[in-house]
Amino acid sequence: MTRRQKKWWIAISIIVGTAMIALVLMGLAMKRRFDPYIRQQVRDYLEMRFDSQVEIGDLHIQLPDISSLRLLLNRRRGAVAAITGESIVLRHKGRRDVPPLFVIHSVRFNVDLATLFDTPKSIMNVEVEGMEINIPPKQSRLKFDMPPDSGESWTKGIIIEEVVFRNSQLSLLPKDPEKPPLRFDIHEMIFKSVARQTSMRYDASLTNAKPPGEILANGDFGPWNADEPGDTPMDGKYRFENADLGVFKGIAGKLNSTGNFSGTLDTINVEGEAVVPDFHLKRSGNIRALRTAFQAQVDGTNGNTILKPVKGTLGSTSFVTSGAVIKNENEKHRTIRLEFTMPNGDLRDLLMLAMKGRPFMVGRISLNTKIVIPPLSGSVREKLQLDGTFEITDGKFLNSKIQDQIDTLSRRSQGQPKNQAIDEVVSQMGGRFTLNDEVIAFSPISFSVPGSGIDLTGSYDMGQDILDFHGTLRMEAKISQTVTGWKHWLLKPVDPFFSKQGFGTLLNIKVDGTMDTPHFGRDH
Repeated sequence: MTRRQKKWWIAISIIVGTAMIALVLMGLAMKRRFDPYIRQQVRDYLEMRFDSQVEIGDLHIQLPDISSLRLLLNRRRGAVAAITGESIVLRHKGRRDVPPLFVIHSVRFNVDLATLFDTPKSIMNVEVEGMEINIPPKQSRLKFDMPPDSGESWTKGIIIEEVVFRNSQLSLLPKDPEKPPLRFDIHEMIFKSVARQTSMRYDASLTNAKPPGEILANGDFGPWNADEPGDTPMDGKYRFENADLGVFKGIAGKLNSTGNFSGTLDTINVEGEAVVPDFHLKRSGNIRALRTAFQAQVDGTNGNTILKPVKGTLGSTSFVTSGAVIKNENEKHRTIRLEFTMPNGDLRDLLMLAMKGRPFMVGRISLNTKIVIPPLSGSVREKLQLDGTFEITDGKFLNSKIQDQIDTLSRRSQGQPKNQAIDEVVSQMGGRFTLNDEVIAFSPISFSVPGSGIDLTGSYDMGQDILDFHGTLRMEAKISQTVTGWKHWLLKPVDPFFSKQGFGTLLNIKVDGTMDTPHFGRDH
């Protein structure tokens, strides 16, 4: 090799070596640039995306295990950085007078370095563990106008392929800070294609607090409303299985429900069906299948629920109800107010639900009533308030003692006291009633069997099982025709004294005793 050639090779080696060193230095500089750049990008994204002040306890960035030179030569293609963060707090609009909007215990995600300095940026496989979401009530939220160039266009260039939340909790904060929030425990929730100004597909599983049970839901969420988080839209389908109604006083059974919902985090409209095949009152223990098709509007900030017409069946009996479940100011519990209509029900379904053992009466019933359960201490039975009207047709008492007395009344009222063919007569009953403090009052109640009619005013104490009714008995027959033999002739002279208002006999009567052993007698 000539001297001239040696010089050329030395020059080429120096140039190549210098270039290699430059490339390595550029790669190292690029690697060093990634770390602060990613940190700042994470903070900027969270601040701009959720209009919040961000506090990051710890953020660790693990760059891919490849050489700086290769990273530079490949233009970052195929290189993915892993980011993990802990104790991340987002305070909506920087407020410290309410709980943070988000508290993230830990998060992990991957970033495609090839898109890190480009638009859109690609973020892969975000995994969030132990996230707390606190949605403040709308009345307490503050509004700020975002500056025109606040970075909104930058956050539009972020594409998150998938976000998985595990062991998280959603809390809807009440207006009164002294009251507990409405909480939902989220086992797992998966969002797909997370980007600004677009809705996200999700799949979620969560635990309902009361009644306890598992809820599976899927649908669309968003786009996220940074200024008013509670106005963020959502919709989907749900399945609620094996919810234990036994946590409530007075009732029991396993609830299964499916349906659709739509609205916002603040206000949700729900439409679905609910089935409780083993519904019963704990006091009676008699099981009647309960099925409902419902529409409801739920205020997510306080749990208040407006029930639009709910159509249901109890056993074989159909009914319709509407109303609301409302928590008023300064009240610890909710007040239930319902309008209930049962146009043609089976009386056995109601009596079996309410009473122990077999029902004392069968027949058809129509019922219209207002139902109020105020927020007082004690059982539902003790708090229940009713105000309505009812009518029973084709009624027959299953208690033989009561039915025998009814049959005897019908025979005497028709002037045929010895006619045993008059047997198992049916009764008609109707009237207006109210229920307060376990005492049901009738004003009045009308009762009729062939040949007679009874109008009574009084009450039945459900807690003490005491009857106390007073009223009039009307019969077609005269008083002397209600008996036979010498009594018939003995009473004949007094017939005119009891024949009043066009009836053969008109008497003042009373009914007292208990439901099992009532006593009928003349009232003075």
